[in-house]
Amino acid sequence: QVQLVESGGGLVQAGGSLRLSCAASGRTFSVYAMGWFRQAPGKEREFVSAITWSIVKTYYADSVKGRFTISRDNAKNTVYLQMDSLKPEDTAVYYCAADSRPFSGSEYAHAIDYWGKGTLVTVSS
Repeated sequence: QVQLVESGGGLVQAGGSLRLSCAASGRTFSVYAMGWFRQAPGKEREFVSAITWSIVKTYYADSVKGRFTISRDNAKNTVYLQMDSLKPEDTAVYYCAADSRPFSGSEYAHAIDYWGKGTLVTVSS
């Protein structure tokens, strides 16, 4: 099993920034990729970004490309999501995800191995 703990959510004004963190513990050697999905009220969970663990490759949803940056610290088994130029439509619960396979889109949401409990990001206009 892999446990994921998110932190860093909160309330920010439009145009502001937040940094989310996700710390992994347990059988982390089995993880190939980690990343983020988000879910707004009344909407389906959607892919935000992902990063592979050994050979670094990053993936972004079109809606966040150029504004969000994903990175990782192997020594700490932690993934970060730097969110800049935030918009009200970015408001959602952000979930950390980890999987033994690569994932790069919302279509993978149903098959993710491990999920965090989520952290709320609210962007006010």
